[in-house]
Amino acid sequence: MSLITHHEVPIPGTYMFDGRAAMKGYALNKMCYSFNNAENRAEFKNDEDAYCTKYGLNDEQRKAIHERNVLAMIHAGGCIYYLAKFAGIFGLNVQEIGAQQTGMTLEAFRQKLKDQGE
Repeated sequence: MSLITHHEVPIPGTYMFDGRAAMKGYALNKMCYSFNNAENRAEFKNDEDAYCTKYGLNDEQRKAIHERNVLAMIHAGGCIYYLAKFAGIFGLNVQEIGAQQTGMTLEAFRQKLKDQGE
């Protein structure tokens, strides 16, 4: 029996969520996971800075949270599945997150999706 191995080829503009990223983003992801609870979402909205302190976010993560910058959160170790919980607090939809991740405007991102579907 032979083992099949594959070599990961980086895709330009993507960020690998691996063990290193998971360790880097642990506090951020733990905080975002807490948003499953409505009381926690309310506590965050009442005092974001105190809530970030409660979870031990670093300066990079705090800045990304303050700016509502999902791509910066990914760079800070955020996992998109947990970040979606954060985005939901502010009514961001998947297309808005996708636009941020690609650095495009929402309109340009929507047009790109339409063009790919044709």
